[in-house]
This record gives sequence, C-alpha cells and structure tokens, in this order.
Amino acid sequence: MLFRAALTALGAATSVAAVTTLEVEGAQFVNSDTGDAFQIIGVAYQIGGSAGYDPSHGKDPLSNGDVCRRDAALLQMLGINTIRVYNLDPDLNHDECASIFNAAGMYMLIDVNSPLVGESLNSLEPWTSYYEAYVNRTFAIVENFKNYPNLLAFFSGNEVIDAVKTGATAPPYIRAVTRDLKNYIKNHADRQIPVGYSAADVRSVLEDSWNYFQCAINGNKNDMSRADIFALNSYSWCGNSNFHDSSYDQLVELFTPTSVPVFYSEFGCNTPSPRIFTEIGAIYGSNMTAVFSGGVVYEYSQEANNYGLVQVNDDGTVDLLADFRTLQNQYAKLNFDSLQSVKASGKSITPPTCSESLIKEDGFNNNFTLPVPPSRRSEAD
Repeated sequence: MLFRAALTALGAATSVAAVTTLEVEGAQFVNSDTGDAFQIIGVAYQIGGSAGYDPSHGKDPLSNGDVCRRDAALLQMLGINTIRVYNLDPDLNHDECASIFNAAGMYMLIDVNSPLVGESLNSLEPWTSYYEAYVNRTFAIVENFKNYPNLLAFFSGNEVIDAVKTGATAPPYIRAVTRDLKNYIKNHADRQIPVGYSAADVRSVLEDSWNYFQCAINGNKNDMSRADIFALNSYSWCGNSNFHDSSYDQLVELFTPTSVPVFYSEFGCNTPSPRIFTEIGAIYGSNMTAVFSGGVVYEYSQEANNYGLVQVNDDGTVDLLADFRTLQNQYAKLNFDSLQSVKASGKSITPPTCSESLIKEDGFNNNFTLPVPPSRRSEAD
C-alpha cells in the first residue's frame, strides 16, 4: 500500500516542470530562476555497493528505469532533492533514470571514478594511474551526463587523501584531474558544470585539502584547476550528540571564509544503531546554513556496512527499514519551503592565492606545480 502511494506521488511529479539548473555563485548554489540559495537534501544512491557497478554485465545504479522509478518514488517520500551516485558506466544509456529523477525533483552528484583498476587515482603513487586512458574515461562520464538539466556537479575524487602520507602525493594530481574535467566541460558542454572534491573528514588533512583545492594559482580566480565546490564525508555526529560535541561548530568555524560551496557529501554515523538523525536539525538550522549547503545521507540501500535506509530484495521489492522512518520524521520537522527560499547573498568571494603558507600540516604537499595532461587532445590543454 505504501509503495503504491509512493508511485502515485511520482506520477504527479512527472506532470510538473523539470528542475531548474543550478549555478555556483560565490559560496552558494543558486537557483537561476528565483535567485534563492539551494540546500542539498540528499542521499547516497549505490544499490549493491561497489558491486552494483559491473561493466561486464552492463549494469550500474542508473541503468534500469524500473528500479529508478521505484526508488525515486520512495525518496520523494523523504523530501530528497539530490542523489549522489559513485560508480557509473559511461558506455550505458542513462537517459531514462536521469529523466525519472529529474521529474521527481532530484539533482545528481556524479563521481567520475570507480574502484576498478585504471578508473581512479592511486593515492600513494598517483603518477602511475594518471595516464591517457584514465583521463579519457573521466571525460566519457562527463560526456554521458553533461546534457542532463538535473546534473548538479562532478566529483573529481573521493577520499583520495586520507592521511598526511597521501596528502604528500595526491593533491597535485587531484587538481590536475579537476583541471582536465573543467577544460573538457568548457569545450564540450553547453553550460558550466561545477567540479570539485569529496574529502574524508580527517582533521589532520581536512583544512589543508580545502585550502589546496580552493586556492587560485597565481591569484587567477579563473584558474581551471581550482575546485568549484568542496565536500566532506563526515561521521562526527553520532547518536544524540549536539552542535558542540559533534565538532560541527569547529567545521563551521573552519569553512566560514570559504570561497566555494561546502556541504556534506556523506553523513550519518551508524554507531549506535538504529540511528536517530538528530544532526538534521543542526545541518539545516541557523548555525550552519550560512556556511554549509546541506548534505547527503549515507546511504539508500542496506549493504554489508549497515547504513541502509531500505532493504532491496532479490525479487525487486523494497522493505523500509527503521532508519527510513526515523529520517523521514526528522525531515518532517523542517520547513522545506522556507529553507529553500532564502535569497542568495550575491557576494563574489575572492579565493586565496595559492602559497606554501596556506598549508599547515608538515608533510602535506605545498607545491602547486601540476602535472601536464597525459593526453595532448585539445580539450585537456
């Protein structure tokens, strides 16, 4: 009965206009039609985990329209406006799923990498993985998704830096991938599409990662290697915590001067379990919305790590888990209309100029000379 009601809701959504393409202005996502700042109310969507992406069998999370229709209806019940999808096959057709989520009022955050060999950077020896076939594969993801109006942004990397050791090697290569993607978008897409990085919330390297990717080389704010957005996978709010004990206050203080939109690309600590999601009130409250642009709950489907909102069964049916209802109740406390109708500040923020002084942790890379593109194709020059 519940599932049929959800499908009815999705049917109603298909009769309304598609989502408005969002733009980055200063440190905010902005609705170009209304001028309002946009808050991400998102969920990580990767059924089957990394195994849900299997190019040898022609499947990924956005390749089955029936599955997407089913899940979009359930996500509408939560009030979700954004999905994050990690591992995708650029050789598959994603038109139907993109259209379904568009009709349901949901944007897409897309990672260009995957766990397979040759489809991501080696964090300790990135020079061994930054080669032409890899870069062209990231371009293929962009080519596959660039024309969807509900595409919000691309992630050029996810938790590539997880300690000072990887912070010593990976940053110039992540910035190089960002540059290559932005140049490809400039030459091949009809609009600007933000590209940025999804960081691990490891405090010893978080500030340096943010400074490294948001700064402008030689003070050039149009530097193509500069990230347009910065996100973090943070699990510091566990159980019935609060703004201070979770260290959310420290994150707000850290990112207050940001020159790009900052948001949670994952959140939702599952210790203790079941989750109570009291962080929802903080993330979308007055202490945070002036600095953070919302966040993405981890994750939609139940996998071995026990973060799921739903259980997807082998026969294609879906059972709602306790976390789904709890999250739904927490979102119900929000005034979505009020949350999404705050006028953007309109501030143009000058990014810091890249320099060694921005990097605080001894051993983190402070060299902003980037590797040249492995391909000499014009789009990567």
